[in-house]
Amino acid sequence: MVHRRKFIQSSALGSLGVLFSKIAAGSGGTVSIKGKPVVISTWDAGLEANKGAWEILGKGGRALDAVEKGVMVTEASQNCCVGLGANPDRDGYVTLDACIMDEFSNCGSVAFLERIKHPISVARRVMEKTPHVMLVGSGAQQFAVAEGFTLEEQKLSPEAQPAYEEWLKKSEYKSPLINVENKGHGPFAPYKLGNGEWNHDTIGMVAMDTFGNLSGSCTTSGAGFKMRGRLGDSPIIGAGLFVDNEVGACTATGQGEDVIRVAGSHSVVELMRQGLNPEAACKKIIERIARIKKEKAKNIQVAFLALNKQGIAGAYALHPGFSYAIKSGTKETLIKAKSYFKS
Repeated sequence: MVHRRKFIQSSALGSLGVLFSKIAAGSGGTVSIKGKPVVISTWDAGLEANKGAWEILGKGGRALDAVEKGVMVTEASQNCCVGLGANPDRDGYVTLDACIMDEFSNCGSVAFLERIKHPISVARRVMEKTPHVMLVGSGAQQFAVAEGFTLEEQKLSPEAQPAYEEWLKKSEYKSPLINVENKGHGPFAPYKLGNGEWNHDTIGMVAMDTFGNLSGSCTTSGAGFKMRGRLGDSPIIGAGLFVDNEVGACTATGQGEDVIRVAGSHSVVELMRQGLNPEAACKKIIERIARIKKEKAKNIQVAFLALNKQGIAGAYALHPGFSYAIKSGTKETLIKAKSYFKS
């Protein structure tokens, strides 16, 4: 028997209109999708992740299944900031966070999880097989093993090991400039760290299926060389991800502490409930972060990506450089988001 905890009782679906406007890649404006289904995800890594999600959506499958399968592509890619190939914490351990949420407001989350290849799938098991929303640390790992997940070898990847050794020389932690626009390398080129590593941080994904239902997922290894035990926004429902099937869904990326301060993804969804389109809603919360952080806002990156019930997607970032991937039956592209600070 599946046990699910619900934050909000969903309502019956009404009919959905079809929107026809088109905006070319790189325009930075709100994107309207003709028809359903549709999937959107953060950063250029989202292009491949969306293909994984489309294997479900394109066959009329459920959005929940799509957002799990989609981000699993990124988790398996072993890049520097998502999955077991990521940069470790300052004690040399890779710890993973993930959450997932469906159209019924069921949600599951894992945090501070070690040696599990696909934390997003463990988060879904938490949602479907426990009365809880979040499991952390050794308890999350114990649950994963009991559910049949394999414990992977505790070893840094060939990319992460030299990065960690370089960091140990000074052992200084500073909030990274996450994917601030890298001039001279194209509009979607990520910021490159001094150690040669690309500094992506999180992949968040939101999808709408052929039934008009929404689901979302978010997965990360968190900030490289973070304090042992640090958690950002990614596994926190309402911060890194929020889905309300009556209104829309949102996911976040960037410095998690500042997403948590404003309950970022939930706040964006609530603004969409009040009638704002996705881009405008994302912009309002970015502006709120900028007011709170003041001068410090110049040294961090945060971005929000949202999809409403009409299939309209939009995003907004604190700094230039954030892009998101979008895929529907007629569109597959990378979009450069607008930002509070200009290049």
